[in-house]
Amino acid sequence: MATIKDIAARAGVSIATVSRVLNHDETLNAQEETKQRIMEIAEELEYEVRVQKKRKKKLKIGVFCSYSPKEELEDPYYLCIRLAIEKKLEEEGYRKQSVTLNDTADSVGSVDGIVCLGTFSKSHIEIVSGWDKPTVFIDANPNPLQFDSIVVDFKNAVNSIVDYFVENGHTKIGLIGALDCDQDGEELQDLRKDYFQKALEKRNLYHSEYVKIGSYHAKDGYTLLKQLYDEKHLPTALFVANDSMAAGAYKAAYELGLSIPDDISIIGFNDIPNAKYMIPPLTTVRLYMEFMGEYAVQLLEERVIQGRDICVNVVVPTKLYVRDSVRNIF
Repeated sequence: MATIKDIAARAGVSIATVSRVLNHDETLNAQEETKQRIMEIAEELEYEVRVQKKRKKKLKIGVFCSYSPKEELEDPYYLCIRLAIEKKLEEEGYRKQSVTLNDTADSVGSVDGIVCLGTFSKSHIEIVSGWDKPTVFIDANPNPLQFDSIVVDFKNAVNSIVDYFVENGHTKIGLIGALDCDQDGEELQDLRKDYFQKALEKRNLYHSEYVKIGSYHAKDGYTLLKQLYDEKHLPTALFVANDSMAAGAYKAAYELGLSIPDDISIIGFNDIPNAKYMIPPLTTVRLYMEFMGEYAVQLLEERVIQGRDICVNVVVPTKLYVRDSVRNIF
């Protein structure tokens, strides 16, 4: 492989002159004939300009999770996202610092940016704001003018569920949802329930007696399906707010002697790893949890390394994965 030294020897000029010509240094005071000769020799020798890569800044990223380890295990949604964040940080050679509400602006002083994962009360958001760091919220959008955020496209996700039930002949469509409160005791809005109700009302199919609300745990899916059965308000199709609750509903159906999907069709939400191994395999909405975690790190790179100063709100689409838990009743 030809070198700058080879070109300089052939052209009869210094190595420095060759380097400056090949790098198009406009301040070089040399005759055009000399420059042309250097370029021709470089081409003749098939010299390849080596582009020196800039060393990427190694960031230190704070990760703030609003939930407990127990809650994370009960609903793998946040677990999958957190693991994706940590995997991306490791791949990029970045350092991680766990951040809690006890941290101050001083204790996070060495952090370049922060990823906040979960649900956050107004008081928590005030604390995060006080840290004065580039911040990305995942699954929340507390202030679009101050923070980057990554959220799920719940509207289209729920519409795809309702559409699929209706396409398969179902008119008695129910919901097992969940209600949460933030750390200040304020009720958190579940967009899935809101979009579900609106989608059915447009079709004159909404019936409140088919709706049960609990918490995002398997035991609530179990209990609430049994309540619908005992109250004789069992729909033919049921949207369950997450796959963990759907697993609980499966257990209740088995104990009640109900066949899925012959007696009741079920669609979950999240597409956790074991959803396809349930019996029958669960039709569910896939959330791109790995992407959400990885992209949060990328958004911080844009802020810290590239200097982006405009906040962005990323709405991540979903996909309905059709398996065997919905029956066509036409």
